Amino acid sequence: MSALANRHFVKMNGLGNEIVVLDLRAHPVAVSAEEAKALARPAALPFDQLMVLYPPKSANTRAFVRIYNSDGSEAGACGNGMRCVAALEAKENGAKEIAFETVSGIIPCKIEEKPNTITVDMGAPRFAWNEIPLSEEFRDTRAIELQIGPIDKPVLHSPSVVNIGNPHAIFWVDDVEAYDLKRFGPMLENHPIFPERANISLAKVASPGHIIVKTWERGAGLTRACGSAACAAAVAAARTKRTGRKVRVTLPGGDLLIDWRTSDDHILMTGPVETEFEGKLDPSMLIDRCMR
Repeated sequence: MSALANRHFVKMNGLGNEIVVLDLRAHPVAVSAEEAKALARPAALPFDQLMVLYPPKSANTRAFVRIYNSDGSEAGACGNGMRCVAALEAKENGAKEIAFETVSGIIPCKIEEKPNTITVDMGAPRFAWNEIPLSEEFRDTRAIELQIGPIDKPVLHSPSVVNIGNPHAIFWVDDVEAYDLKRFGPMLENHPIFPERANISLAKVASPGHIIVKTWERGAGLTRACGSAACAAAVAAARTKRTGRKVRVTLPGGDLLIDWRTSDDHILMTGPVETEFEGKLDPSMLIDRCMR
């Protein structure tokens, strides 16, 4: 039987981005890709991201957080998930400022006065081609040579690319609903230009202070909200002079406020969280019967 059986979990969401939080700080055990994938099945405890808390590695942090996508792969960042983790920690100890650590670095979080609203410092974006990473050099990552469809009439082309803990590609469009992202998303996520795969977003600039975004999330598929994608779109929009550095990003699940801070280039993401239910992991949830 899995060592995760009967462990306590909390099911939450950030703008509809489905999050499961599993606190293993008291009794740490490893989570395998197979266990994470089995847990995400519709018949088990479906999620977009699984946030697993381990004892802190760095001073002044509350936990080291490993992030699993629904396909069992690990992610470097999840803004919506970090808001959920911060909300739980604040409820437990009353702190207003909390820091966690992920494979992408230290993530400070602030509890806002508005109920169930958290600001996450997502750090500074990375723009160099080998930091995103891409499989070939592009000196200017504001728009790279990538398209799908006929050469003379591409369906999507020239995305901005950036790393916000995860690789992101943002295609600028006039209508995010005019494209079949469920069809194009897997193709672009796994394009050879992205050696670590990528999150694929369609973004429409509605005004200098408002962007509309729809995302195919690496390892999870279509999502109602992806916090790092909202940050990526906001940064890419400002970098290409489409908007200013403070914008409202509308996702299928709702709005996030993004501030690409001028003082240190860190991205501040503010948005809500919601707790749905909690319980203990049934052993049957952790077995993918198709793999037996």
